[in-house]
This record gives sequence, C-alpha cells and structure tokens, in this order.
Amino acid sequence: MYFCKMRIDILSLLPELMHSAFSASIMKRAQDKGLVEILLHNIRDYSDNKHKNVDDYQYGGGAGMVMRIEPIAALMDKLMSERNYDEIIFMTPDGAILEQGTVNYLSLKGNVMILCGHYKGVDNRIREHYITREISIGSYVLSGGELAAAVLVDGIVRLLPGVLNDETSALTDSFQDDLLAPPVYTRPPIFKGWTVPEVLLSGNQQKIDQWREEQSIERTKIRRPDLIKKQNEG
Repeated sequence: MYFCKMRIDILSLLPELMHSAFSASIMKRAQDKGLVEILLHNIRDYSDNKHKNVDDYQYGGGAGMVMRIEPIAALMDKLMSERNYDEIIFMTPDGAILEQGTVNYLSLKGNVMILCGHYKGVDNRIREHYITREISIGSYVLSGGELAAAVLVDGIVRLLPGVLNDETSALTDSFQDDLLAPPVYTRPPIFKGWTVPEVLLSGNQQKIDQWREEQSIERTKIRRPDLIKKQNEG
C-alpha cells in the first residue's frame, strides 16, 4: 500500500530542543517508514550580521526583545521558493487553542511549516504576511514555541495512515467525537481485590460497546462539561 509522504518544516532558534522528541517511538517509526519528513531549521543561520543576532528592541519601548523580521523572512522565502505550503503555522500563546479537529485537519495536508516563537514575540509583519494559522497549546506561556511545536507534530503524525500498528486506535482517542475516551483495563482481571468490570470480560461486543459509550459520556459530563455544552450548541 502506498502512502503520500508529509513534510513538516520547523523554524526555530533552538532546534536542538526538539531532537529527542522526533528520534524515538512513533515519531521515529513514522520517519523510518518514509511516511513523514521532519526538518528542523535554525533561524540564526539566516541572520544577516556576523554575530547572528535574531532579536532587537521593540518600537515604542517596553520590556522584552522581539524576533527580527529579516532572518525569518529569508528562511521562509527560501522554503516557499522550493515548494508550496498548505499551512504556515505560528506557535504562540495568543493563538487559537489546539483541538483534535485542528490536528485531524492538518494531518490531511502535504506540506506544513511551523514557526516557533521566542522572546516577546515575532515582528508582527511576519504574522500579517506569512502566517496562515496561529496555534496555542494552552492558556500559559512557555520559554519558546519548540515544545508546543513538538506537541502539535506528535498529534499530527500519529494520525497519518501507516504510522500506528492499529490505525483504528486513533479513531477511538479522546476528543475524536468531542467525548473523552472510556476507562481501559488489561490483565490481571483481579489485583489487590480490585476487579475489571464484568462486562469487559463477557465477550459480548454489543454490550461492551454500549458500556464504553456510556462511560465515555459520563466521563465527559464530569471532567469536560464544556464538550457536552459544545455538542448541544452544535
């Protein structure tokens, strides 16, 4: 069976922070199978001065440095001259909160570019003229966008056909139907007197599926009522 390879280019000031995230487990297997190509680019390599500076003071004053436009634009222009990108994403705390639907959408794309933010942010002209989508992984601030980019890429790559040994596994993950996944159990059936729900040992798949659906709905009501509200509003 043939699968089209996805390409993900990540632009960063500290690409070494992401090496381990993409060199083991599912991420490594996906690359070894030729299902995805993940390339890390150091923005400093495109700085136009001998000191490789990539930041400067912000106009109007204020605390914090800003990522300069020239090296980022130079790198983006180079990559865009070589291929077309379906999405150019900026990882930023003020972006749209990452949800499973976005991950599903991006997993269907061929070429994706991701820019990792740093300092006080990036010169806004990059956001205005290059970026097609801005994503945050939560309402908090990290020291840089590298970890957030790794989270996004992990979420995307595991959905690519051929990556997981059991491709139906991803379809039953939490959030795929705006519901949390039901609880799971494995052997032994009894441990310290704690038992596995009897229905899971019954062999009756219809009853098992019904139990899982009920548990999924109940868990979501308790832990993420916002998802239930979202379904009702939809």
